[in-house]
Amino acid sequence: MYESICPICDRTVPSFDLERHANSHFEDEEFARDLELAQQIALAPPSPPFIVSNHVKNDMTCETIVQKSHESSTSKCDGRTSYGRESHIDEKVCYLIGLQIRASFYKVEGGLMALLRDCLELDSENSTSILSGYVDHFQSVESEDVGWGCGWRNIQMLSSHLVMQRQDVREVLFGGSGYVPDIASLQRWLDIAWERGFDMLGSSHFNQNIYGKKNWIGTTECATLFRSFGLRARIVDFDSKDKVTSSAPGSRRGASGIKIYGPMDIYLSRGDLNISQSGSSGQEKSRYSSNCLGNDTGSSDCNSAAPVSLEGHQVLIDWVWNYFSDHRLVKLGNARVIVSEKMPLYFQHDGHSRTIVGIQVKHQHKGTQFNLLILDPAHKTVALERSLKTNVGWQKLIKRGVHTLKKPQYQLCYIDPGIACSEEMEQLKTLDSVYVQF
Repeated sequence: MYESICPICDRTVPSFDLERHANSHFEDEEFARDLELAQQIALAPPSPPFIVSNHVKNDMTCETIVQKSHESSTSKCDGRTSYGRESHIDEKVCYLIGLQIRASFYKVEGGLMALLRDCLELDSENSTSILSGYVDHFQSVESEDVGWGCGWRNIQMLSSHLVMQRQDVREVLFGGSGYVPDIASLQRWLDIAWERGFDMLGSSHFNQNIYGKKNWIGTTECATLFRSFGLRARIVDFDSKDKVTSSAPGSRRGASGIKIYGPMDIYLSRGDLNISQSGSSGQEKSRYSSNCLGNDTGSSDCNSAAPVSLEGHQVLIDWVWNYFSDHRLVKLGNARVIVSEKMPLYFQHDGHSRTIVGIQVKHQHKGTQFNLLILDPAHKTVALERSLKTNVGWQKLIKRGVHTLKKPQYQLCYIDPGIACSEEMEQLKTLDSVYVQF
């Protein structure tokens, strides 16, 4: 048998096998190059730059999410399915699933809502409180989002409840990650929602891009983000008939034939809103007409646009009570506190937003008194935990009576049970609301 020396590795091989052996070296090199290229693509930073997450989904998971996305959201353009655009969006979704960052927050030992429940149990004997089951508090951070991030923090609070309490939502929300992403990741998800055609009118205010910006957001962006995952996010507008029309934020009544019916419509009519925002980069614009932010006492740093009667705002309080109580309830302890399966409420007014996690009613000799139970992103989680553990001062941080509702307009966002199918997803792309006047 004749033998030859391989010109690549100088190894002696049978002559009849020399060609196959030599070619195998090149096949190994090609495979190695392909593998290296695949690794480089997988780890390459996106544009704009984004930090790599500590939680990366495998290819099969990503393909599953994309398949669910196709099943639940079919984009149409001129009567034809825009497959190319959807495919491009799916690539972005896969990329974001792997690179999104888990939000960091102060974790309260035993849970913040459990501490609140204990304090409410020790509260007035003639009181009944209804609470959402589980909510983490996400505070605004001085170096990250103070002055502009309250809307994102409230979305994170709502998301913490949904991920913990609803398995069906956990499987679809944020690509099935099972955790609450940071603000930058939420901004990317909202960009994708807009690209898929959700709230096209609202997206135009931000030039279809919010990632990396310090714009204020509100109820409509909250609903848009959740709707893009198939969640049935609903908006309720509360509007005072006694308000001064001209002072409404962004009001365009009578202009260009546009008729405004409620604050949501006002917020959606953003073309004329070019008010510079305090705490932003200086180039961003706010949809709101003032720089009113909540302070650490939960009060407001600016005056109401118009005086509104307490009796009128009781309509909002009654709606919240009916919302939390209209469901199967789980009684705990002496039944002063009831845990509802209803999720928290995104609570918006001109200049600030908070999260309503429950409501309390007190029966007094002077009559019935209601208190909204609110978590405010402007508050420090450590301060909330300390006040609840010691049962000292938490009422000032969390309770809000009807006398504190001084704005002429409010919005709420909540999410109905279930996940939308493809046909309903198309309907969810157009935002609407229930309008309540008081």
